[in-house]
Amino acid sequence: MLEILSQGLPGFLTPQALMMVTVGTFAGLIIGVLPGLGPLMGIVLLTPIAVYLDQVAAMSLLVAVYVGGSCGGAVSAILLRIPGTPLAAATLLDGYPMAAKGKSGEAIGLAVAASAVGGIIGGIFLVFLSPLLANVALKFGPFEYFAITLMGLLSVSIVSQGSAVKGLTVAALGLFIATFGADKFSQYNRFTFGTDALLGGFHIVAVIVGLFAFSEMFLEIERGGLDEKKDGQAGRVPFFKSLGALVPRWKNLLRSSTVGTLFGILPGAGGVISSFTSYAIAKSNAGPDEKFGEGEPNGVIATESANNACCGGALIPSFALGVPGDAAAAVLMGSLILIGYFPGPTLFENHIDIVGGIFLAYLFANVALAFLGIWLAPLFAFTLRIKKRQLIPIITVLAIVGTFSIRWSVFDLWTMLGFGIIGYLLRRANYPLAPVVIGLVLGPICEENLRRSLLFSNGDYGIFFERPISATIMAINVAVFTWIFVPPALKAKLMFWKSAEVVKGSNQ
Repeated sequence: MLEILSQGLPGFLTPQALMMVTVGTFAGLIIGVLPGLGPLMGIVLLTPIAVYLDQVAAMSLLVAVYVGGSCGGAVSAILLRIPGTPLAAATLLDGYPMAAKGKSGEAIGLAVAASAVGGIIGGIFLVFLSPLLANVALKFGPFEYFAITLMGLLSVSIVSQGSAVKGLTVAALGLFIATFGADKFSQYNRFTFGTDALLGGFHIVAVIVGLFAFSEMFLEIERGGLDEKKDGQAGRVPFFKSLGALVPRWKNLLRSSTVGTLFGILPGAGGVISSFTSYAIAKSNAGPDEKFGEGEPNGVIATESANNACCGGALIPSFALGVPGDAAAAVLMGSLILIGYFPGPTLFENHIDIVGGIFLAYLFANVALAFLGIWLAPLFAFTLRIKKRQLIPIITVLAIVGTFSIRWSVFDLWTMLGFGIIGYLLRRANYPLAPVVIGLVLGPICEENLRRSLLFSNGDYGIFFERPISATIMAINVAVFTWIFVPPALKAKLMFWKSAEVVKGSNQ
């Protein structure tokens, strides 16, 4: 741990990197506060800017947006009962009742402080576990890499919102999009339709900006209410009191942060599941004087510490194995590739200084989150008053300028528009978008290792079940795929019955 952090100090302790962490945390908070946006949208919009920065500074900006955006949604959840992001959906269960009792400042302070501490705990797990996992992965061959990328695809698809079939369908769409362009093995052109612009495939930034940013703008216009203005008032948020309130509740904080980290490590589980699970566990362990659902501080602490700790957990498989923990981590992986570094065990072996710089940025972003989130809470509440009619053009212009500036390509703009329409249609049909990104990022890795394995085995697929590690991972994949066909009622009885009842009772 100390070696990685010491190696990263020179790259991180630069004015540009430090400034980017601060700017990224602030921007992430603002983006998280505004309903409908979130950390993923923030990373998407700022990636075109990050590619012009130094490597560590670029990732510092995006990682800080990830951290700040994961917390910002709590402000609107507490003040308006409207989660700024899905991550904050569980926070409103006790956060909004606290605000209704005149304790909005205390609720926001608890949420931010718990998020910061939870994020730091997740960061400690990140710094400790990533190198260990990467060292194990150094022993992987193409067989193991194919098996583990397949696990990432299946896991993310199945736990996505909506049915597992829909998740697998859009994951397959992401895999298909990744096949456009020149084949690395044979140099044949695939699906280029005689267009030179497609020789390198679709640019990942144009695809992601279109899928998420443009589709969101289309939906917001369709929903109407462009001139609606929400009023949310945040009382004074005492800094040291907010941090001090965590001390007597340290068991809940530590337990929830650990749960969040573990869910983050599981590809595709995400902060929403971790926050509701932590809330359910906290409620099941509540004392007789703790009234969950009526403004209980432990409820806010459980959900917010879990969803920010989940960020650190999601980055562990992303950096160590090249398997993204969630959609935001997948975009971060794509950004890392854009600046010239491929996530995985070789990143730790050859560029430990870059890894150390990113880890320091993550830890420092959580420290910055505590200061900025608590002191500037009234400002974040003020941003809730921005009308859609003003916000939509700003985001649209940022998306267009950012996408065009990467390669100065008009084709990328058409790509962005096309995938914006595709994303809009998918969301209208209740298909999740996250598996598309996962398929797009993991597709080339999965295909490359599959073809190398088959070349080695002369086309024998049994090779994946002959090596102990790959056989174990493939057995898990078979079990996960089989789980799709288990009836929902039986799943509830087998695994989730108790948690579902607790969460249901919390919502009531």
